Amino acid sequence: MSSNISDQAEPVTRVVSREVTQAKMDRRAKAAGLIKPLQHYTLADRLEAQAKQYPERPFLIYGEQRFSYAEVNARANQVAHTVAQRGLKAGDVCAIALENRPEFFFIWFGLTKLGVVSAFINSQVNGTPLSHAINSTEAKAVIVGEECVHNFAQTPELKGKSLWLLPDPEKPASADDLACADSNFAAELEAASRDAVDPALRQDVTAETPTLLIFTSGTTGLPKAAIYSHMRWLSSGDVMAVTIDATVDDVFYCCLPLYHGAAATSVTSTALTAGSSIVVRRKFSVREFWQDVRNNGITVCQYIGEICRYLLNHESESGEHKLRCMLGAGLTAESWKRWIERFGEMDVYEGWGSTEANTNLINLDNYIGSCGRVPDWSRTNFRLVRFDVESDSHLLDENGFYIECKPGEVGEGLGFIINSPDIGGGRFEGYTSAEASEQKILRNVLAEGDSFWRSGDLLRYDEDGYFYFVDRIGDTFRWKSENVSTQEVASALDDFSGAELINIYGVQVPQHEGRAGMAAIVMQDGCEFDPQAFYDLTEARLPRYAAPQFVRVSEAADMTTTFKLRKVDLQRQGYAPELCNDPLFVRNDKAGTYQAYSETVLEALRYPPFEQNSG
Repeated sequence: MSSNISDQAEPVTRVVSREVTQAKMDRRAKAAGLIKPLQHYTLADRLEAQAKQYPERPFLIYGEQRFSYAEVNARANQVAHTVAQRGLKAGDVCAIALENRPEFFFIWFGLTKLGVVSAFINSQVNGTPLSHAINSTEAKAVIVGEECVHNFAQTPELKGKSLWLLPDPEKPASADDLACADSNFAAELEAASRDAVDPALRQDVTAETPTLLIFTSGTTGLPKAAIYSHMRWLSSGDVMAVTIDATVDDVFYCCLPLYHGAAATSVTSTALTAGSSIVVRRKFSVREFWQDVRNNGITVCQYIGEICRYLLNHESESGEHKLRCMLGAGLTAESWKRWIERFGEMDVYEGWGSTEANTNLINLDNYIGSCGRVPDWSRTNFRLVRFDVESDSHLLDENGFYIECKPGEVGEGLGFIINSPDIGGGRFEGYTSAEASEQKILRNVLAEGDSFWRSGDLLRYDEDGYFYFVDRIGDTFRWKSENVSTQEVASALDDFSGAELINIYGVQVPQHEGRAGMAAIVMQDGCEFDPQAFYDLTEARLPRYAAPQFVRVSEAADMTTTFKLRKVDLQRQGYAPELCNDPLFVRNDKAGTYQAYSETVLEALRYPPFEQNSG
């Protein structure tokens, strides 16, 4: 897009030398190859090994409760004995519908001891999304927490499914809701043996065997269940442990939902690998975040960009804390700088990837604004190929192959698919749906016969090899013959005074080509939207073609339960007042401000009314 926007994302400092970064990359590469695909080594084996090495060390911390590694292992044994008695065996799928609490880990780890695949279910959905999730995993049974049983009671499509109830004293359910689940499970679990489970029950399970089904965020439709093998889960912990130099003295903070890939994989696998502790919180709280960090001596936190913005916009101060490391994705350059200035120096490992990805990027040297660096293309399966937003297609050379991007060019991130019995890295394990898996594969990309996983993400990189996330394909739009990145516009306006968050998207304007930019802004409590101040900020930060032409001031953000912004419904509603109850504003460059929506204002700007089927 314009240099005005690109400049907002450019890094301003580097605090780790490239020599140190290279050494860390070497250690990461070595760690990634420790687990072999056909090795008889699973998540359960690692848990049992750590329980022997650190029996009394705290593994899980939940409020005032402490569960040692030995205790977590014993509780997992009870689960394994109980579900085995109920008929589950290696290769079966069992769904888990619980909120963040220690029992989530007990159930999950217990299932792995039998080689049963765990399907993590969003604890906040019911109806069609819930029945879709359960049915798409072909789960033999569902272990449902009392806090989630209402969702199942409200989903008649699942009548007859084996639901095993796990009580929750914190959130008791009604008798009517409890009637849909088997309440005998809890008593059987309590009475079960804490002794070790016979490893022969999982003797046919190897590292490449699936162990988890984790659903994608579902920002554009029903989520898909991504397959996660033991090898990929364990390797994630091995690699991240050396990346952040994790030790037994570290305390991880788990405030993102465990059914989400970040908490279930990165946090848990890394902490288990290092013998660290995990502070488990039911739900992220802006007000109590820093209190939790201080009171529990938290040193490592997984983030998503939106929660960092919530914390920056809240009056709570961090005080004296031990937080040394943040790892996650979606932190804009502006928020990153504000975070360090306000809360103190710490390592920020901003990355790029996804639950199902067979490749990733990670920023190892605190280079603000970047999601990672590729100094040597021969050591990665990641590639960036040119993509034309206007035609929604990849650019091809004279031989019909895709064209790799040069510095500054925007393209789609791909991962070369490696299928080898001796190598785990580079595999695309796909989804439970073969059709969905195939849709994510591109063939004959750079050479005849090759195949790549496609991310659907647009990125660019600079002359030094630092990469920057640009947008999702489909989110970038074209207006006034220019490409506009919603991500870069949102980043440029990230610090608008009083804003809780800003969601940028393109809407169709009848009789106009392309899409016009629109901003859905949620203001902080007690703050009012100032149309003049917003106009002035766009003038200072953006070229006019990239500035939002319309603004709606919303009471709440349309987000997934994993803090990812939805845009589909917003695009459908457009700037039509009859489709939303939010205040609407229209940009008027002649007046030098945003004006309250009216047909008169639209006519003066030669914008026709929004048509419902045009979004």
